[in-house]
Amino acid sequence: MTAERISWAWRGQPVEVGLETRGSGPPVLLLPALSSISTRAEMRPLAERLASMVTTIAVDWPGFGDLPRAPVAWEPNAYRDFLAFILETRGKPWATVAAGHGAGYLLAHAASHPGSAGRLCLVAPTWRGPLPTMMGCRRAAFGRIARLVDLPAIGSALYRLNVNSAMIRMMARGHVYADPGWLTAGRLAEKCAVTNAPGARHASFRFVAGELDPFPTRDAFVACARRIADPMLVIYGANTPRRSKAEMAALAQLPGVRSHVLTAGKLAVHEEFPNLVAAPLQSFLNERPVGS
Repeated sequence: MTAERISWAWRGQPVEVGLETRGSGPPVLLLPALSSISTRAEMRPLAERLASMVTTIAVDWPGFGDLPRAPVAWEPNAYRDFLAFILETRGKPWATVAAGHGAGYLLAHAASHPGSAGRLCLVAPTWRGPLPTMMGCRRAAFGRIARLVDLPAIGSALYRLNVNSAMIRMMARGHVYADPGWLTAGRLAEKCAVTNAPGARHASFRFVAGELDPFPTRDAFVACARRIADPMLVIYGANTPRRSKAEMAALAQLPGVRSHVLTAGKLAVHEEFPNLVAAPLQSFLNERPVGS
């Protein structure tokens, strides 16, 4: 495995993110989810299983990951711009595998730039943040709270009330991991370290509040997918929370979209059950001779 840091800028603010490559063969871009505990590391189990057939490139999203984060008022346009930057500077991949909201941003890019991301594999794809999903809609108050989190003193306090070890355990058991025992003490410590990185609160809370949602409605989410002609595979777990699962099923039912419902798994199915995800993904990648 080769690890590096890459530099990018958003509205004049320099940003560094982590990137890892491993394996050999055609390039496959791996995009993690956007969440308080998400980093490129969640893609490693999948990358290890693909490394014998492709070169995997796993990259953090700006404002997330395990590095110190810039104090930026993150917004969806930043993530659209960053994804375009990665695809332009790293070259067109044979395929792109994206999880969670990362899949939503991949859909939006593929619809406006056909063929630029190669074959598309969406793992537990989402488009709506936790608070709007829980409440059934977006509310103006969510955005106001997200902006409060930017403030030096009160912002840190608000963030810690909502993102701490107890909340991470509850979140993990509720909708992230199917097996409550998967989040061992060691894994919990790693997740907490991600949330404690300097500047972590700015993107994290905006994601929770729905301020980083790639689409405003399910109709927009589905309509975007309808416009895509690139080969597309949707993978999600049988234990996915009901509301999120309905969104994934709506996508999977579109003409031309292939889908695979796994026997287990919630929103982090690629991290918890990489063997289950790798099997249909390898078949999808093998539809073209590797290296040709």
